[in-house]
Amino acid sequence: MIKEEKKQSSYDASRITVLEGLDPVRKRPGMYIGGTSVDGLHHLVWEVLDNAIDEAMAGVCDCVNIILEENGSVTIEDNGRGIPVDKHKQTGKSALETVMTVLHAGGKFGSDSYKVSGGLHGVGVSVVNALSETVYVEVKKDGKLYRQDYQRGKSTGEVRVIGESNSSGTTVNFMPDSEIFPIIEFDFNTIVNHCRQQAYLTKGLRINIKDLRVKDKNAEVKEEVNENQVSDEQDENLEEKKIKEVARALKKSVMPSMYSFYFEGGIASYVRYINKAKNAINEPPFYVEKEQDDVIVEVALAYTDDFKEHTYTFANNIYTPEGGMHLTGFRSSLTRAINDYLKKSGITNGNDKKALVLTGDDVREGLTAIISVKLSDPQFEGQTKAKLGNPEIRTIVESVTSNSLTAYLDENPNEARRLIEKCMLSAKARLAARAARETVIRKGALDGMTLPGKLADCSERNPDKTELYIVEGDSAGGSTKQGRDRSFQAVLPLRGKILNVERARLDRMLTSDEIKALIVALGIGIGEEIEYSKLRYSRIIIMTDADVDGAHIRTLLLTFFYRNYPQLFDNGNIYIAQPPLYSVTSGKTIHWAYSDRQRDEMVSEIKKNSPSASVSIQRYKGLGEMNPTQLWETTMDPARRTLLKVNVPGDEKTDEIFTTLMGDEVLPRKRFIQTHAKSVKNLDI
Repeated sequence: MIKEEKKQSSYDASRITVLEGLDPVRKRPGMYIGGTSVDGLHHLVWEVLDNAIDEAMAGVCDCVNIILEENGSVTIEDNGRGIPVDKHKQTGKSALETVMTVLHAGGKFGSDSYKVSGGLHGVGVSVVNALSETVYVEVKKDGKLYRQDYQRGKSTGEVRVIGESNSSGTTVNFMPDSEIFPIIEFDFNTIVNHCRQQAYLTKGLRINIKDLRVKDKNAEVKEEVNENQVSDEQDENLEEKKIKEVARALKKSVMPSMYSFYFEGGIASYVRYINKAKNAINEPPFYVEKEQDDVIVEVALAYTDDFKEHTYTFANNIYTPEGGMHLTGFRSSLTRAINDYLKKSGITNGNDKKALVLTGDDVREGLTAIISVKLSDPQFEGQTKAKLGNPEIRTIVESVTSNSLTAYLDENPNEARRLIEKCMLSAKARLAARAARETVIRKGALDGMTLPGKLADCSERNPDKTELYIVEGDSAGGSTKQGRDRSFQAVLPLRGKILNVERARLDRMLTSDEIKALIVALGIGIGEEIEYSKLRYSRIIIMTDADVDGAHIRTLLLTFFYRNYPQLFDNGNIYIAQPPLYSVTSGKTIHWAYSDRQRDEMVSEIKKNSPSASVSIQRYKGLGEMNPTQLWETTMDPARRTLLKVNVPGDEKTDEIFTTLMGDEVLPRKRFIQTHAKSVKNLDI
């Protein structure tokens, strides 16, 4: 027997690939913008916008214009200093071409041009150039107007003078490359929301956004101004004006195609914007801006009658969702300052004369806060800049917040008392919730930690292989239990609509049998002691009827999960089942339609192939109308079903939607319904 020798390819210097210029970006775009999805596409806008905002933070720019052009390209213009156009000694090219075509080239690495900057990698605009089919840059500088054009990262000619100018600034126009991005469709609302946030974080900067893709000549302009400079009467008129704007836009079936943001109040205005659907306890918000050790610290906060904390942190205008040292410093100073004031104020805990010590959770219930720091050398943890790691920032933020908040409480005794009473109420609720939770746990222990009686569990014990169907009502629950695969599918039927937890503390939640059943079924606890590693099912599938009540129950469940178990969304555990809306029967053949359009296409296809065939259509309003076999075939069989995974972006917009839909205030919910009513499909009342 002859053993065949395995042929190996040679590995020598000839096998080493050297990518020059911007070729690495085109080869691996995900390394620079996170991917080529819609998020990556919008990242191109953020990179160019960051350069303009860096000019604003340097104090040399007060206006940025963003235009979504008719041809699909984007134009971003600022009135900053203008990118230099003189020759760069190191590259031999103009500074403009160097910035546009060389990675890690820019004015942000030295200490002279930018004291504070968001885009510190120096790859921003060059990456945009690399991933665009065409780019042109116009620079107004030194009385002249310069221009240079690029194609897929390479210049098509030298920098040339095309006119004169008595101002300064930079204009960048780019057309994303269809060879890189499978879908090139910018979302106007995504850009509007991002620009609104950046305008709040850079007070005094005006950002204008215009969508030229809107063909309606009657499309409107919407302007948001600094709320802190509007009197009560003016504020009411402004609110009324906004309502009329929405009504007019709805009448013409078009929302405003131009937005203008300008906020002198900065992050204090931002706090008011977040709290617009809530009842504020201290108004106007507490605000401090101070520079210490070359670090600019801004803190704004206000309390509401809400039960949740909404704190957002930024470093050089970059959102840090995982917080970091600036968040740690803020939280420790907040707890200490409020406890110190409580101690010296003489406020007692009712009949209990013992000094009440508030915890961090107590002082953060109902808090809305923005912490923004600007520093010359931020150290972000992780590629996505999710967490700020500079250790010195903790001490600086702690010092600024503690001193200023202490002075605020001393100088505003009425507001201080309301804040203290809010925090003390939170402490009492915390103690009550702990007692209620311990009672539930103790009862479970006495019962042998038995699962809810209504839960039909599965036999599989590996959580990675199991899934839990949460269904509406006993009828649907019966069909689901009979139709499921008992080896890996568990079913928990709920009776009616569960408690709206948006306005309920933990002690109130634990009085609900339906919510207790959910908590015990999940197996990860509730409140202060959640252990996601103990989750009993990897997929939690919400399955409700295709009517208004079903949609309401689904929203109540999503609110429960979002407010109590946000990490379930991050881990990809929450799904929504998609049962069919119609059965289309012809002879002995049954087709399932999941939308009106699909139903019509099926009927048309049947008539086309069999003109004389009779067609029967049944609308399924409730899951209980399907027998177990049908429910398995259409909605539960992993080989044939359709599930929607619920992804929740962790920003204030998501929180605002839940507050609007499930909170106490009626007017914001009414506006939301009026705004989005025409986009609702398959509404069955």
